[in-house]
Amino acid sequence: MSLHGAVPAPGGDVAQGSGAGGNDPDIGARIRAFRKTRRLTLKAVASHAGVTESFLSQVERGTSGASVSTLRLIAEALGLSLSDLFSENGAPLHRVLRPEDRPKIRAAGVVKQMLTQRPLLELEVLEGEFQPGASTGGVEYTHGDSQELLYVLDGTVELMLGGERYTLTGGCTMEYRSSVAHGVTNVGAGTARLLWIISPPSL
Repeated sequence: MSLHGAVPAPGGDVAQGSGAGGNDPDIGARIRAFRKTRRLTLKAVASHAGVTESFLSQVERGTSGASVSTLRLIAEALGLSLSDLFSENGAPLHRVLRPEDRPKIRAAGVVKQMLTQRPLLELEVLEGEFQPGASTGGVEYTHGDSQELLYVLDGTVELMLGGERYTLTGGCTMEYRSSVAHGVTNVGAGTARLLWIISPPSL
């Protein structure tokens, strides 16, 4: 991707006649499509990227380009990698993700696995294993404003949701908005296995 000949705009962005991100006029359309799928406003994405709403709108329409650093921040706000924005063909319709290839997040007593593949489109699914006493961090958190379903596969967990405390055992589900502060702790004697289903993706 070349940005030679572009005129820098305030904040390190790049303003040019056409083609967001330099030579690819389709990047703006992909940014808009991902943003709409995730139900994110121009303001939310622009704020994360450190640009104005009007500039982001121009990028989406293909009338202005953006620097690589700004595109990276836009991708981050959308839950994507920079390479996802440049993927012309999009994700194939049918994709296999083998257990050994699943991205994993490890913390004290916790292992989370991503069951859906990037680029995440309309659905995000994670599986987690919590050792006794382990939690999502001890502090309730939020992420976006998605519909989120927590499914307890095995064990007993305590869900803190908007200041309320719920005890969930194997087979229980709980549905809520991801914009409501929440957190999970394994309060059982054995390993707890959980499933999170989030739409649109917001983690």
